[in-house]
Amino acid sequence: MNFLLSFFIAFASSLLLTPIVKNLARKYALVDDPRKRDHPATIHKKIIPRAGGIPIFLAFLFTTLLVLPFTKQLAGILIGGAVLVFVGVLDDKYDLSSGQKLLGQLLAVIIVVGSGIGISFITNPLYFLGGAFEQVIRLDSVRYSFEFFGSHSILVWADLFALFWIVWVINMVNFSAGVDGQMPGIVLVALLVIFIASLRFVGADENQLIVSKVALIGAGVTLGFLVFNVYPAKIFPGDSGSYFLGFLVAVTAILSGAKVGTAILVMAVPLIDGVFTVIRRMTSGKSPFAGDRKHLHHRLLELGWGQRRIALFYWALCAILGAIALILPTVEKLFAGALVAIIIVGGLLWLNMNLPQKAQK
Repeated sequence: MNFLLSFFIAFASSLLLTPIVKNLARKYALVDDPRKRDHPATIHKKIIPRAGGIPIFLAFLFTTLLVLPFTKQLAGILIGGAVLVFVGVLDDKYDLSSGQKLLGQLLAVIIVVGSGIGISFITNPLYFLGGAFEQVIRLDSVRYSFEFFGSHSILVWADLFALFWIVWVINMVNFSAGVDGQMPGIVLVALLVIFIASLRFVGADENQLIVSKVALIGAGVTLGFLVFNVYPAKIFPGDSGSYFLGFLVAVTAILSGAKVGTAILVMAVPLIDGVFTVIRRMTSGKSPFAGDRKHLHHRLLELGWGQRRIALFYWALCAILGAIALILPTVEKLFAGALVAIIIVGGLLWLNMNLPQKAQK
């Protein structure tokens, strides 16, 4: 089945399922009511359904089972994704603690890593210096084997790095769910870039054909949901949606030939904003998961930007950085990422210094 048909099935499934879930979410009180939910980051005034992860995941599940061969890795993605959506829906309904959410994320990631999805190597950032530096850093050299209903093995550093990477991206994508349409648009661009990057290896590696379709199916379900999430949003992704989409970006980046650097550059703005936010909260003695109104998108709102403008700003930056990621070799990506990080951190520091009095609203 060709790429275009896979994308269309994913898009149409999400487009059909989202309004159905939206109505069911209202019926079962899976909503974000600003009058009852006292959260500093809340900017909407109306009651909005917030179970967006359900139609996204169901559309992804239906399409992948229809167009892809069922493999151990696909099973890991689907089971891990289901765990994240379940935890996210529980949080949307009951507001789970940070620890409970993190445990759910770790369980999902352990499942997907256990299915054989890991990062066996990363490009050595010091390789360009020459000399004794190798081109790649192997992460699969330390192996722990054990017997449990058969022989199994753990690639210690590879699996730990994959676990850290996936959990980090899940939370950074969740942090980027600020204004209507912002997060799904970022994920859409990221998945399309990963899809294009993976096409380079389709001829040499048959498994890359499956990876390319997974990324494209993810883009299709995201676009179908985005139709209902652009300003003014009719449904929010909620934690269920942001968890699953962040998970999908992280996993496809691994599967498409360890395109971790590509994913980082594409999503540099929300990722750096997320890291800056965590550091800022921890240095001020707060939980890294404590809500506030000091994300970049909140600061832009304080400058008078509208939600559509902010979402388009993020989408455009991700698209530009995605094009750069597809063109530049690894070393140049490193410099580009460092430059983007300096610019973003500088902008965030300036905004935090010049808009301090509005941060607590």
